[in-house]
Amino acid sequence: MSFRPPQSLQPGRGPDTGLGILEYELMSERADSLGRHGTRVETALAALAKGLDGGATGSWREDLLQAAADAVWSFFIQREICGLRNGRDVVQRYGIPPEVMARLGVVRKR
Repeated sequence: MSFRPPQSLQPGRGPDTGLGILEYELMSERADSLGRHGTRVETALAALAKGLDGGATGSWREDLLQAAADAVWSFFIQREICGLRNGRDVVQRYGIPPEVMARLGVVRKR
């Protein structure tokens, strides 16, 4: 039978090592990026709601829907990078319309 030494005595991955500091910085950057993407989603959805309330039709409506879908798509990708796999809570929290959800990942030809 072998025993494992306490983790506090194991070298290498402590908070004072270069690796621990780098991991902390990377987690901080991921969290900051996730916040920026969340702000973009809020902005795009607000513009979409304002446009639809104002009677947006045709290409203007399509542009608003596509901009919102692109923002939500990039937000979902950033969440995946952060290890957050379930997007149902995001859809509820931000009130993402089904029209936007149906366009996720779709790239329009210009």
